Amino acid sequence: MNYNVKYFLEQCLHAVLKAAELVDAEVIVVDNHSTDDSLHYLAPKFRQVQFLKNATNTGFGKACNRGLAEAKGEYILFLNPDTLVAEDSFVKCLSFFHSHPDCGALGVKMIDGSGAFLKESKRAFPSPLTSLFKLFGFSRLFPTSKLFSRYHLGHLDKEQNHEVDVLAGAFLMVRHDVLQKVGSFDEAFFMYGEDVDLSYRIQKAGYKNYYVADTTIIHFKGESTKRGSLNYVRMFYQAMSVFVRKHYGGVRAGVFHFSIQLAIWIRAFISLLTKALTFIGIPVIDAIFILFSFWLVKEVWVNYVRTDIVYPGKLLQVSFPAFTLIYLTAAYYAGLYDRYYKSANLIRSTLIATVSLLTIYALLPETLRFSRAIVAFGALLAFVLIALQRMVLIKAGLLQQPFEPSSKPDLLIAATRDEYMGVKNFLQKKGLDRRIIGRVGINGMADDVVTRFDQLHNTAKVLHARELIFCAGTLSYKQIISQTQALHNGLKFRFHAYGSCSIIGSDASTAGGEILSSETDFALAKSSNKRLKRLLDVVIALVFLLSFPLQLFLVERPFHLLRNSLQVILGKKTWVGYSKASLSLPPLRTSVLAPNGKREAKPAATIENRQLLDYWYARNYEPLQDVKTILRHYPDLGS
Repeated sequence: MNYNVKYFLEQCLHAVLKAAELVDAEVIVVDNHSTDDSLHYLAPKFRQVQFLKNATNTGFGKACNRGLAEAKGEYILFLNPDTLVAEDSFVKCLSFFHSHPDCGALGVKMIDGSGAFLKESKRAFPSPLTSLFKLFGFSRLFPTSKLFSRYHLGHLDKEQNHEVDVLAGAFLMVRHDVLQKVGSFDEAFFMYGEDVDLSYRIQKAGYKNYYVADTTIIHFKGESTKRGSLNYVRMFYQAMSVFVRKHYGGVRAGVFHFSIQLAIWIRAFISLLTKALTFIGIPVIDAIFILFSFWLVKEVWVNYVRTDIVYPGKLLQVSFPAFTLIYLTAAYYAGLYDRYYKSANLIRSTLIATVSLLTIYALLPETLRFSRAIVAFGALLAFVLIALQRMVLIKAGLLQQPFEPSSKPDLLIAATRDEYMGVKNFLQKKGLDRRIIGRVGINGMADDVVTRFDQLHNTAKVLHARELIFCAGTLSYKQIISQTQALHNGLKFRFHAYGSCSIIGSDASTAGGEILSSETDFALAKSSNKRLKRLLDVVIALVFLLSFPLQLFLVERPFHLLRNSLQVILGKKTWVGYSKASLSLPPLRTSVLAPNGKREAKPAATIENRQLLDYWYARNYEPLQDVKTILRHYPDLGS
């Protein structure tokens, strides 16, 4: 089942088709109404795969059931799109089925994109006690306890095969005849819980579920579903509630239902608190630093530099918070609160804020002014304090820096000579070739390699490598997965099938993925441009609203302009956008104007020309161009 993860699915299909060479298999992909143009991108690359497209997002279980209806095999594998399987994964699983006639379904050992073991590879059925132990962190404190870590069966050796209760839907292989007896996924579960429910029904029918450690796969997680979010918490525990109502009865169901509701509220609170600290906490700390900086500079200034001046308390009570608000606004639009921290954004926001403050200061009447030096030195001190704070957060692992083109090479590529050149050319087009340290030899030592594949553990630190790209081709997925586990906590890993058009990775099981693709980089997709476009939209809409009496004489349909302005402020429209909606371009709100001006019910330009116009608008987007388009077609803004 795919939903908006086309690059991860591209890499997944390369691995699946490699593994399928050793068995008689059919591959079916059900697309759950993706909006990233997945099928248009993938179908031409994988003609041996059967693609099915849903008209709406029907949920995980229903999408899997649609694929099942088309499947003809003796064994069915439900597989997430953000996974990489080893070449022998299918063979090992089928061999286990043949040697265990009592096995109704099985799952395998899973690791995330950093090489860490995923505990949900083996689980017990949920119960009030196990839920509470998990909720209050006892399972994390005692990870191998049979009592406290019962939910993830922490007492069972992850390197050995075991009979278990619950198998993960990310890799769930089931006998087809078992599914015909017990039924497939219950479509009452939209997402989460359907694997628990199916595992329960298989076990109740007299079959056994097994965790098979004979083969390992990578499950990136965080991609097909964003874990850790409030929506994830709500959906997961609601799914558990559905499971309890369906399979448990009496007092036990009541107790369990109460504990689940308690868990939802507690986890929701924790999730909200985490989000608040992430998205509000850092700006609040910045605000305290900024206020402190202006106050401290003012105190030094009046006590040691200009002792003859006394500033009114009310003036400072208004001006310093106003300065702080301007500084934070500049920081937001400069990208200081983006996912990754860049020192350039801090410098840019400080300069913009300082210039803005000095400009506003110059426009104030004499009675409201005070020293420019307080403004300038206060901003400078705030810059130093915020920079030091960011350094501490980065060291503590609470803030991440992006991997950008650097003067110091920090990237290794494990590949043959020809494969290495292919990846190097790929990175060169993205401006990342300067980061390459060199090639990791996979067939022994050669003149043009910096280290061997089997020596990476010892040489990565010596070479100051931070990131490793595995090129799957001559190098097998089994070798890649094995080395990912061996080098866990040593490097950041990226994965690329030779001949594919993307490089993927994910540095933690709860983190979003890292993607490089050969597709066009659109300027309109950048966070900074999206923020500026939205700011520009709102400012222009406010200007039109404030000057509406004047617009009655300047615009052809003034009341439509009023309506458009309100819709822009509410986030339902943008002033300039595509002439026609397209899944292959960065998403935009419905626009008032097309890139070339007025939107027409029956445009004279051909569809191809309009698509080309929209493409270039997204690729080369500049906020100033929007302003020019609005001024040039000002009378049409009421259209």
